[in-house]
Amino acid sequence: MNNHGKLRKLSVLLLAVVMILTLAACGGNNANSGGNANTDAATEDNSGNTGGSATALEVKIWDNTQLAGLREIAAEWTAVSGIPVNIQVVTWDDYWTLLEAGASGGQMPDVFWMHSNTAQMYMEANKLLDLTDYINNSDVIDLANYYDGITTLYSLDGKQFAVPKDHDTIALLYNKALFDAAGVEYPTDDWTWDDYYNAGKAITDAGAGSYYGVAMNTTNDQDGWFNIIYSYGGYVISEDHKTSGWDNPNTKEAMEFVGKLCSDVFAPQNVVSENGTDTMFNNGLAAMITQGSWMIKSFYDDDDAFNEDGSQNYAWVMLPYHDANGDGVAQPEERCSIYNGLGWAAAADTKQPDAAWSLIEWFGSYDMQVKQAQLGVTMAGYMGISEEFSDAFEGMNIDAFINIENQGTLVFRPYSKYTTRWSDQYQKELVNAWIDPSQMDSILDSLAASMNETLARE
Repeated sequence: MNNHGKLRKLSVLLLAVVMILTLAACGGNNANSGGNANTDAATEDNSGNTGGSATALEVKIWDNTQLAGLREIAAEWTAVSGIPVNIQVVTWDDYWTLLEAGASGGQMPDVFWMHSNTAQMYMEANKLLDLTDYINNSDVIDLANYYDGITTLYSLDGKQFAVPKDHDTIALLYNKALFDAAGVEYPTDDWTWDDYYNAGKAITDAGAGSYYGVAMNTTNDQDGWFNIIYSYGGYVISEDHKTSGWDNPNTKEAMEFVGKLCSDVFAPQNVVSENGTDTMFNNGLAAMITQGSWMIKSFYDDDDAFNEDGSQNYAWVMLPYHDANGDGVAQPEERCSIYNGLGWAAAADTKQPDAAWSLIEWFGSYDMQVKQAQLGVTMAGYMGISEEFSDAFEGMNIDAFINIENQGTLVFRPYSKYTTRWSDQYQKELVNAWIDPSQMDSILDSLAASMNETLARE
């Protein structure tokens, strides 16, 4: 039997014992005992090697908060396969430098995360292992079970290059203590973006420079102002990924509203740039931020997340909506959450392609996707198991991330072949509009023209 056949049989065996291993592990799991709430570089070896001679699979990720849960999941695979797994956490910038160096003639990791910013580029350059035949022969992976936007992201010319790892949604996080200090009522799931503006302005005025209603900046696109654009009916890039939406009238209306927030509600951009939105929130300098589900654990573990009596001080509600028809009721298309999803990929030149696939298949299996959610690692890429994630954070209600999937519209994060080329540009150019909102319209026109030039070259 060849190695591919052996590892297919191994996958079946792995899944046959997973429930036993999972039940044994659940007894000692504590959602409060996770790792750090940052992405500082860290190296961990969860090989589980007991003296065998198997060559370790090298795995790279960029989020330290997910490390403990992924180590636990990988260790179960190692316990049966006998193949060590070394997981390294690399900071975001260093991660992409490392992959680029590997793709340019060095050695890429065996298994790693792919992102919408770069997936198409790596697929077209033939740097990712083609998983199509593996998937077609798998008794475990059926791509129909995953969020379509994520599976489509990691496919090219009828071939699949990654298995969805997770998906994420966005919600509004607020600090009750600052709302109380300003005498403003807490946010609700019925809030419009105008309600968000009014409350934020009242808090900023009350803070008089000591704290602000909202912290947001141009880098908070997926987890921030992108959601406003799409709830207003605008868009950043057309569905065929060929045309900019910056000069669309609805996009401009949404960004004019963002300009109004910049003038009256947001913390000054120099303050945000120096501190970061998350740090400002944790330090009591901002009453509200919009944030992704991948950051829940960081805020859950913060010292100020709960009051002395165990009640929540930090709380989540669904993103506000834009009441376009004025009926006072949120229509699904009026409340949008930008979602994204990472993919488990392998290097095209990995020396252990069958082992790399077996580990990817393991991470993507239904049982391990459930376990990932239950451990509070992230929401699953596998559809239908978001509730398991909502139960992972005892004492903190995170239903807002789940409810928006049914009560709003999920919009996949805008991307193209060279996403970073035009995203770097708008993050830079929009700073001027956020400082001086009177420039917003002309800057958007300029961004549309330059983005269309970039897309035409793709």
